[in-house]
Amino acid sequence: MGIDLPLIWFLIIIFSTMMYIVMDGFDLGIGILYPAIKEQSDRDLMMNSVAPVWDGNETWLVLGGAGLFGAFPLAYAIVLDALAIPLTIMLLGLIFRGVAFEFRFKAIPRHQHLWDRAFMAGSILATFMQGIVVGAVIAGFPVENRVYIGSHFDWLAPFPLFCGIGLVIAYALLGCGWLVMKTEGHLQQQMYRVLHPLTLLMLAIIAIISIWTPLAHSTIAERWFSLPNLFFFMPVPLLVLWSSWQLLKKSNQNSGHYTPFLAALLLIFMGFTGLGISIWPNIIPPSISYEEAASPPQSLGFMLVGALFIIPIILTYTFWSYYVFRGKITHEQGYH
Repeated sequence: MGIDLPLIWFLIIIFSTMMYIVMDGFDLGIGILYPAIKEQSDRDLMMNSVAPVWDGNETWLVLGGAGLFGAFPLAYAIVLDALAIPLTIMLLGLIFRGVAFEFRFKAIPRHQHLWDRAFMAGSILATFMQGIVVGAVIAGFPVENRVYIGSHFDWLAPFPLFCGIGLVIAYALLGCGWLVMKTEGHLQQQMYRVLHPLTLLMLAIIAIISIWTPLAHSTIAERWFSLPNLFFFMPVPLLVLWSSWQLLKKSNQNSGHYTPFLAALLLIFMGFTGLGISIWPNIIPPSISYEEAASPPQSLGFMLVGALFIIPIILTYTFWSYYVFRGKITHEQGYH
């Protein structure tokens, strides 16, 4: 039995996407949380908590996009055609946010608030557009003869827009958990207070999406609620409830500084696992599987050699950067 190269590449792209959500989600979440924090010193602390690692987090986005282009060119072409507008806006948001990140620390005091707003706007805009992309992929694309036949504005629909709002809340929850873990004192107490309502909002959004998708797509309903699938997939909602309970419990106790971030990671991971189960094995729902969209085996094998070389390097660099800058950060510390 030969190696299933399309499946390996599909898993690599899923892994890259999840790593991006985990790694870049919390620092985008910090920008989303900025409007809730008024003190300039606390905003400095929030930004310094991710200053050493934020730009490396986006490596996973580049890897996932490049992998999709090389391994599944049909999927890449359809997604780019259908979602050119939200993807372009997302990239502009990321660029604007990155510029604001660097310029804010070098601006004169009376201009700093402008870069604060740019950082907030870039973070919210990029996250909202990412959520729209996720929602549009779940909703599916009209394809005929391997060509996208829909409108460039099909993403302006209730479900993708709701997913955009949902991802803003999800990243804010990750950012809140990160700041609980990385800070102490006044800012940490503020984050503990924000943690409870964010968790309840996230639970409500997950519940609505969990009801909306099977009602809108009979194939998704059949996958989740037919036997024996119902028993196989039961750990997903159970882990969602368990991680939510951990978040709510810690928000009341003001203790366990690592638990909120880890529980938020598990909650988001389970949410995206549920979405992945819903569309599997399609890479372009509802009709194009990852096997149909794959490049020739020779191309996949050639690319895999490079991926097996570069992914361990990225993982090692990521682990080392987080290890070096581990622990709490205080107002006396800074990286700019």
